[in-house]
Amino acid sequence: MIDQNTLKSKLKQLVDYAKDNLSLRAEDEAFVTNTLLDMFSLGAPAQECEPYGDFQSEIVDPIVDYAVQNGMAKEEERLLFETKLLGAVTPYPSSVVDKFDTIASNKGVQSATDWLFNLSIANNYIRMADIRKNIKWQHLGKYGNIEITINLSKPEKDPKQIALAKLMPKTGYPACLLCPENVGYAGNLNHPARQTLRIIPIKLGGENWSIQYSPYQYYNEHIIALSNEHRPMAVNSETLYRLMDFVDLFPHYFIGSNAALPIVGGSILTHDHYQGGSKVLPMFAVGTRKNYVSEKYKDVSVSIADWYNSVVRVSGKSKFQVHEVASDVLNCWATWTDESVNVICKTSEQHNAVTPIARKEGDTYIIDMILRNNRTDEAHPYGIFHPEERLHNIKKEGIGIIEVMGLFILPGRLKSELEVIKDYLTGNKNIDFKELSDPENPMFKHAQTIIQLVNDHGSNRDRVYADRVVTNYVNDACEQILECTAVFKNDEKGQEAFIKFIEQGLGYKEA
Repeated sequence: MIDQNTLKSKLKQLVDYAKDNLSLRAEDEAFVTNTLLDMFSLGAPAQECEPYGDFQSEIVDPIVDYAVQNGMAKEEERLLFETKLLGAVTPYPSSVVDKFDTIASNKGVQSATDWLFNLSIANNYIRMADIRKNIKWQHLGKYGNIEITINLSKPEKDPKQIALAKLMPKTGYPACLLCPENVGYAGNLNHPARQTLRIIPIKLGGENWSIQYSPYQYYNEHIIALSNEHRPMAVNSETLYRLMDFVDLFPHYFIGSNAALPIVGGSILTHDHYQGGSKVLPMFAVGTRKNYVSEKYKDVSVSIADWYNSVVRVSGKSKFQVHEVASDVLNCWATWTDESVNVICKTSEQHNAVTPIARKEGDTYIIDMILRNNRTDEAHPYGIFHPEERLHNIKKEGIGIIEVMGLFILPGRLKSELEVIKDYLTGNKNIDFKELSDPENPMFKHAQTIIQLVNDHGSNRDRVYADRVVTNYVNDACEQILECTAVFKNDEKGQEAFIKFIEQGLGYKEA
């Protein structure tokens, strides 16, 4: 337990850290110091202190420990209190906007986003210490590189937190996690604290939008553009124009939108938003199978990308023409039905949708239009173009914008579950059919996989071999998941149907 004198020293170190790393101005130092003193009911600050060491372990954690030990926060509220603490030393939103604009004017927009990104790390809005725990590897598949991450950074609530969260009143404010009103929000066990969140206002398609970084950083500089209006996700011609506006503003980033339908969309369909970043995702690196040209816009290239799922790539130097052709693809797909490959655009509800992703290479605009369909039937209750049930032990959730581009975010549970599968291959664990057939057993979902792998490879392998077998199994499962999402399969029948859509549906001719 730290005493008040030590606490005062830690608080002074926190202010010094904020001056060095959070752009805290000298004019605000006394104000921030007094805010911290008031938070801890202290009468005066430390006059001197040692130079600060590690930010988390030597400054933040001891201060939060003091708060918990003295009843200022409960153990399960540690993260909420830490965010409140760091929000107090992060510059006001208006100051952050002013500095971003100044950097952009003097050094360029990429320097401005670099500064905002680093600020978001330095104040723990992006918790890099947690993100670095993620398990990552790459797999060279038959259509290109696939990147795989077992996500361990997104915080999971323990049973005590879950029980307490149920007792929290539902206020409906902020309306969702993406609303601009989250800036400065204190949070609770049902809603993360956001005192450290800072956003930058921008204009897209003449509308008021904002940018912020994702706290989970599924890839490098994972940025989110969000509408300032709380409205449902939509993908239309205006969406495409806003995406192109974004890459004009931030040409060093790509930007894309989830499809605006369940199953094929993302986890938050209640708020119109896009996701981007500086990462060159696997789909971007692949070539094309066939190239077409529009009779009306002959300077625009339309291609079928050589990828697992069904991607129409539109590129050209004219923003207007690329937007027109991409809109043509979007509108045509919305009404396209080809029952020979199980594609039905609409029943009692819309089924066809598009996941569009925009980027710039020099002065060339590129929009990848990933064709999606969320229809279900009796044989495919989770979706005809959703991962088959035999693959749900690896990924059951909707396959959204990040996965369809070749970057898999797999659930954190797999870290321990894959180790257990290896135990069966090494003989450290014997197959017990009664145990594996128990739905309450976490390994129940892997039962068929375990039996098949042991049958194929035996149960007396060394750990290195078992590691390789299980990794290859996950790699293959991810490739199969991507292929499941293809509305036009990568076989002769599927590709003929794809060509039919391009040539008959859109009326484009092979270049």
